[in-house]
Amino acid sequence: MFKKTLVGLGLMVVAGLALTACQDTKAREENEQLKAHVLQLQKDTGELGNRIDVLTKENTDLKAEIERMKKKHPAKKSATPKHHRTKSTTPASN
Repeated sequence: MFKKTLVGLGLMVVAGLALTACQDTKAREENEQLKAHVLQLQKDTGELGNRIDVLTKENTDLKAEIERMKKKHPAKKSATPKHHRTKSTTPASN
């Protein structure tokens, strides 16, 4: 009876170690996937940062161009407003 208990206990220990190793392998695989995902996100963040820098410079250049165009062709306003009469298209009533 003592041998059966020892064998049963031994099998439980072996099964527990196998289960732990399986879970450890899954955890390692998940950890590697997460590391790869983090690296990809860091790469994407760097590329987006560069894109933001390019767009900021382009925005500044466009603002400067708009200012140059405003100075070249200032809007001319007349000194006195002109009032135009419009003719009615309906016939006059008698």
